[in-house]
Amino acid sequence: MKNISNLSPLALAFMGDAIHTAYVREKVLEGEKSKQTNYHNSAKSFCNAKHQREVLERLENDLTEEEKDVVRRARNAHSKHTAKNFDEETYKKATAFEALIGYLYLTDQKPRLLEILKKSMENEV
Repeated sequence: MKNISNLSPLALAFMGDAIHTAYVREKVLEGEKSKQTNYHNSAKSFCNAKHQREVLERLENDLTEEEKDVVRRARNAHSKHTAKNFDEETYKKATAFEALIGYLYLTDQKPRLLEILKKSMENEV
């Protein structure tokens, strides 16, 4: 994409959600060999607002200034949507995490994107 500066933080989060979910699902498929596995249940522990908030909080000190700006703008964006099972702060931080993923993907920063996606799959947060 040529000019992502025209995209809103929520648009970045929209893309980031898709990228993060696809990454998690791929890793679940790589790790699960049983035909009886419920793939959705295996993935949902990583693809939820609480986990995404925890990952973002763990990463915050290691973000570049540019990444921090994306996170800040996304956290402060006004969305018409609200999380069904999480408080507003958790939802905003999860949206910020997704925006960061979307930003890294759309700016073709693949090594950094992969680094953060790998960290998002760590259970200990």
